[in-house]
Amino acid sequence: MTPDTDPLLEVANLRTTFDTDGGELVAVDGIDFSIDAGETVCIVGESGSGKTVATESITRLVKSPPATVTGSVRFDGEDLLEASEERLREIRGYNIAHIFQNPQEAMNHCYSVGWQITEALTIHTDASQEEARAKAIDLLDRVGIANASSRFDDYPHEFSGGQKQRVMIAMALVGDPDLLIADEPTTALDVTVQGQILKLLDDLQEEFDMGILFVTHDLGVVAQIADRIVVMYAGKVMERGDVYDVFDRPAHPYTQQLLECLPGTSDSIGGIPGSLPSPTDPPDGCRFAPRCEHAVADCEAGGQPREVEVRPGQAVSCVYYQSGYDASVVEADTGDAETSRGVGDD
Repeated sequence: MTPDTDPLLEVANLRTTFDTDGGELVAVDGIDFSIDAGETVCIVGESGSGKTVATESITRLVKSPPATVTGSVRFDGEDLLEASEERLREIRGYNIAHIFQNPQEAMNHCYSVGWQITEALTIHTDASQEEARAKAIDLLDRVGIANASSRFDDYPHEFSGGQKQRVMIAMALVGDPDLLIADEPTTALDVTVQGQILKLLDDLQEEFDMGILFVTHDLGVVAQIADRIVVMYAGKVMERGDVYDVFDRPAHPYTQQLLECLPGTSDSIGGIPGSLPSPTDPPDGCRFAPRCEHAVADCEAGGQPREVEVRPGQAVSCVYYQSGYDASVVEADTGDAETSRGVGDD
């Protein structure tokens, strides 16, 4: 992005809460990030960190009530949180497309896959049924569905898991979106199919110049596709930065422990000790403090520490980078960045 170019998507102080019988549940608590055209930004973190809620809050897919979404979500200069429901319907599935976690549940099994792909095109444009069908078949072919024209009228149950995911991608691309939000799109796939889907997304991004917001807990996937990383934990951002910087020199203890969970990087197979805090009763200080071996009294009060830029483009929310603390206590170096990312293994 040049200094004179605004981001494609700019999220500021996004907060999403839910009214529950147990009190207010804070799923996303004041996060910020941006995406440029043609860029891939990965939101990473353990299950329950707020990643999915954050992405679904962007186009207000979370049901309100019980959800309340505040902050600012500017897409191509327009604040989506201020947009009318009619305007959001124009944007959803066309300018901004979602690929959801489970294609088995995201697809309607009462309709053919061809009908489901063409639906967005007929809703958002004046394309005829013939034109919509031709584009849908072309997309099915481009995402790797063999004999696309004959599969157009097949139903979801007639496709394998990997094929369903490809169909979901075809659905998402039918409007030539500017932004693709992919929420754990490869989680249920075997390694071979996962690699094919990631390669497909990369090829399609280059062709369409899409921005991609990719949600995952798998840092191995991040290493293959990300330009920048946003590390979330319990609704907060712990660290953000260029993928090479974060993999090479992770600054936050949480990021370091996530990286240690990668296969081949640690002798431990137990994962990160402890569990995420309750979203209805989060800690008073840093959200990660109860599980952090470096936590001190200042970590446990005063809210989440402000983000500090530790190097250009890389920022971290940790008291050890504040004035009066020795950052070397928590600093880590995992070695050469290209080796850490597995460059050449794509």
